[in-house]
Amino acid sequence: MKKQYAHALPPAWVGISKVFTALGDERRQRILLLFQRGEKLNAGQIAAACPLAQSTVSHHLKILREAGVLQSEKIGKEVYFWIEQTQLKQALVRVLHYMEREM
Repeated sequence: MKKQYAHALPPAWVGISKVFTALGDERRQRILLLFQRGEKLNAGQIAAACPLAQSTVSHHLKILREAGVLQSEKIGKEVYFWIEQTQLKQALVRVLHYMEREM
């Protein structure tokens, strides 16, 4: 047992817990799966494709953006979102490296 992790995350894991929290919700996973490679979608496009209210979609987009899973840019009146691949890859790589070294 590695008791040192009972009270604190390993240093390499700090900052990635939000990514996994964001990915832990099925509705947010479905939102991410809407994106094609390199595609930017606005909130209206995402809401139109989801069986969720616009306000619910906006809430989930906020969580994904704050976790670093999505990036956004306001263009005119619309806010466009796209998947931040680097952040997702880093989170997964950190977990894989930990498993390879420690397990």
